[in-house]
Amino acid sequence: MKEGKDLILATKKFAVEDKKRSWFHTITAFVLLISSFVAGVLADNTFVKIGIGLLSGLSITRVFVIYHDYLHKAILPTSKLAYFMFYVFGLFKLAPFSIWKRSHDYHHKHNSKLYTSSIGSFPIVTLEKFKKAPKSEQRKYLFIRHPITISLGYIFAFVYGMSIKSLIASPSKHWDSALALTFHFGLAFLVYYNFGFETVMLSYFFPVFISGGLGSYLFYAQHNFPGVVFKEKEDWSYSEAALKSSSMMVMNPVMQWFTANIGFHQIHHMNAKIPFYKLPEVYNEFKEFQTATKTSLMPWDIWACFRLKVWDTERGQMIGLKEAGLR
Repeated sequence: MKEGKDLILATKKFAVEDKKRSWFHTITAFVLLISSFVAGVLADNTFVKIGIGLLSGLSITRVFVIYHDYLHKAILPTSKLAYFMFYVFGLFKLAPFSIWKRSHDYHHKHNSKLYTSSIGSFPIVTLEKFKKAPKSEQRKYLFIRHPITISLGYIFAFVYGMSIKSLIASPSKHWDSALALTFHFGLAFLVYYNFGFETVMLSYFFPVFISGGLGSYLFYAQHNFPGVVFKEKEDWSYSEAALKSSSMMVMNPVMQWFTANIGFHQIHHMNAKIPFYKLPEVYNEFKEFQTATKTSLMPWDIWACFRLKVWDTERGQMIGLKEAGLR
């Protein structure tokens, strides 16, 4: 069984893209997204709009994971066409290049560090620190981690967190957040102006709410699950964080496709240069990755992840409010 740098080095042979596969997956994902969006806008029946809106939401999720791979330079790093396609998508998704890359790169470098992992991720505090915090800070912390807040990831993670907050914090660094807000809501206005209220709600906002909620939950559950390990900086290692602090999200083949294999998150954190379409191959070849803690999109697993609130240093685990004696 390989570990540490040896395991990272062993995965390097997979960290080489197949350009034909990269373009195939990229183009088909964009075609599905655009065609489902157009079909939803043009559909006359309300229930048809809802069904197509669900497909559009899942399609946005697939493109977003591929976009995420692009910004890791795992696919199409030198293509000007890919740059244009993904740049426009980042604006539409309210995750423009500047803020997504900065925050997500930080997340990869600090995943599961107890006191510095909150940038680009959901905040984590120890039970001791939570008890000492003012009530206002406690409420804010619990609000960010609340199931409803995460389900409304479109509003809280993308509209506010990625776009408005970054723009307010540093307008010069994140001017593209203003461009994203203008593009995103400008497109929504065009749909409303030409096709009406029902269409903009069911064929535009419904899909982005679906993708925002699903994306936020996936990101949450990949690093907040029963058995997750958080360590202080001096005891932290990159490879151990990938294997013990990144979950394996078990999904059916349909959802695995729509989420572009992001469920193999332990492998992605071990080597982010591996293209998403090669992650199942890596999983099958290395037993080391098959030992990662598993979760799923089943209700009981979702609840098990949502109930976790604070890190108990004495027990060495995430616990809920009831276990913490706070309810």
